[in-house]
Amino acid sequence: MQKILALIDKLLHFLLITTVLLLIIPVSLQIFSRFTDLIPRYMWTEEMSRFFFVWLILLGATLGVRERLHFDVDFLPELSARATHVLLRLSQTAMLIFSAVILYWGIEFTKFGWNQTSELAEMPMWWIFIAWPIAGFLWIIFLLDHMLSASDVSESSNQGSVI
Repeated sequence: MQKILALIDKLLHFLLITTVLLLIIPVSLQIFSRFTDLIPRYMWTEEMSRFFFVWLILLGATLGVRERLHFDVDFLPELSARATHVLLRLSQTAMLIFSAVILYWGIEFTKFGWNQTSELAEMPMWWIFIAWPIAGFLWIIFLLDHMLSASDVSESSNQGSVI
């Protein structure tokens, strides 16, 4: 399972880099067309930048979940190891519920946009909308991996302390 997750991680990194590079194209065209007459003002560039930005955010959030890069706010005093573990589990469960909501409504959103096209680029809207269920699904997979690997570590550390 870890090999598959590592492969997905590499794919996400590649897609994130590709999305950033692709985002540069329409944004650059927008900037240059504002200040020069060499490039015509394309209307589709704003729409494409928004679409790439949506994918960029959701890919980045997915990598954030995978690599546990989201920030934590410590507002409670130092707690015991048990209490800290319980709070971590509650937080992960809340994130899991949120991910399931994103997955479910992302599927509904994609169904809604299945036969729609964007106004200017005439691109199928499901290409953009499908980013939500993909992100929700991967968040669930990565969170379950974190939860299972944390329980494996705590079980092995508990066994070590008993011996």
